[in-house]
Amino acid sequence: MPETVLVTGGAGYIGSTICSALVDAGHSPVVLDSLVNGDTGVIGSHPFYRGDVSDPRVIAQIFADHPNLGSCIHCAALAIVPDSVVRPLDYYSNNVSGTIDLIRSLMHHGCGKIVFSSSASVYDTALGPEVTETSPTRPMSPYARTKLIMEMVLEDLAKASGLKALTLRYFNPIGADPKMRSGQRQQVASQIMSVLVEVATGKRPAFYVTGTDWPTRDGTGVRDYVHVWDLARAHVAAVERIGDIFPDEGGSEIINLGTGSGVTVREFVHAFENVLGREISTVDAPPRPGDVAGAYASIQKAERLLGWRPELSLEDGIRHALDWAERIME
Repeated sequence: MPETVLVTGGAGYIGSTICSALVDAGHSPVVLDSLVNGDTGVIGSHPFYRGDVSDPRVIAQIFADHPNLGSCIHCAALAIVPDSVVRPLDYYSNNVSGTIDLIRSLMHHGCGKIVFSSSASVYDTALGPEVTETSPTRPMSPYARTKLIMEMVLEDLAKASGLKALTLRYFNPIGADPKMRSGQRQQVASQIMSVLVEVATGKRPAFYVTGTDWPTRDGTGVRDYVHVWDLARAHVAAVERIGDIFPDEGGSEIINLGTGSGVTVREFVHAFENVLGREISTVDAPPRPGDVAGAYASIQKAERLLGWRPELSLEDGIRHALDWAERIME
C-alpha cells in the first residue's frame, strides 16, 4: 500500500536518495531538514519543511498538513567523526536529545513506526572480518556512541510503549542515485572515494595507501562499500515490512546493511582505475593511528527480514559517483 513517510535529513546525501527510492516504489516522502548540512537542490518537488527535529511545532505542522503520515525514516544527524571529537556536546545534543524529542513528537501524533539510521562504527571491528548484528560493540567516537545510545533508547521504548523500530546499521555508502537525482555534494576529504576523485582531477598528487601489512589477502585494510541506492532500497523495504515484522505489538530489531563481502584498499583503487580508464599515482604509507584491518557485514538478517540484497556493484558505485561529481561541477 502506498504510504506517506516523513524523512528527516531528506535534503542530505542518503536521505535524498531514500526519498527518490520511496517515490519509485509508489510512496510519498515528506522532507524535514534543518539545512545545516542539507541541500535544497536535491529535494525536488517533495513537500519540504525547514526545521529541527527537536521542534514540536514543526512536527505538529507536518502532521496537520499530512494527517495520513504513517512512519518516519530518521536520517538527520551530525555525522563527521573527527568533528564529534572536537564538539561532543553538539553531537549528544543533536543526535541523542534531538532524536528523543522527535520520537516523543511522533508518538504524540500517533506515528509509532520508525526506521533509524545507525552506523557500523558502533562495532568492535578489531575482532574479526565478518560482523553480525550480535557482534560486540565498541564505539570509538562521540558520533558512534550517540548512535549506540539511541539504539538502546529505541529498544527500551519498544518494550514499554508499543513503538515499532528498525535500526539499520550502515557500512560505507558510495555512489549516487543512478538516475542522477541526488548524490554527495559535501565531499569529506577522508573518504576514500573523495580522495581518489581529488587525485584523479589533480587536486592531490597521489593516493596514500595507509597500512600494507594487515592480515588480509593483499595486506591492505578491508571495508564494506555499499551503493547508496541499495541502502535506499533497504529503507523502502523497512517501511513496507515493519508492520509484518511486528504484527501485533511493538518491538525493535537491528539490521546490517552492507554487501556481505569486503573490499581491500588496493582492490578499491584498481576498480577506480578501471572505471576511470587510467592509472593514478599511489604511495604506500604506514597505518594511521586507530586504523584496524577492517570488517564487512553479514547481511543474512537483512535478507530474511527485509527480503533485501544489494544489486549494484563496486564499479557501479564508482561510476555513479564520478558521473555525479562531473554533473555538479558543470
